[in-house]
Amino acid sequence: MCLALPVRVAALLPDEMATVDLGGVRKDISIALTPEARVGDYVIVHVGHAIGLLDTEEAERTLALFAELNAQNVQQEIAS
Repeated sequence: MCLALPVRVAALLPDEMATVDLGGVRKDISIALTPEARVGDYVIVHVGHAIGLLDTEEAERTLALFAELNAQNVQQEIAS
């Protein structure tokens, strides 16, 4: 199974690269497929490549759902 994540662009780098941030975790990715991405934009990342831009509201909603699922998993592990 593959998963693409919404991440915020933290910095633009040379050679069609950018640093992105997901909850404090930073990673350098390729933005060759999304050259219009700017600092502060949300992009969808799959295996180290931004594959599309994402509306801020949609990205924040998606990230909130991931956080909710994670909290539920932690609760279930504690209860086990």
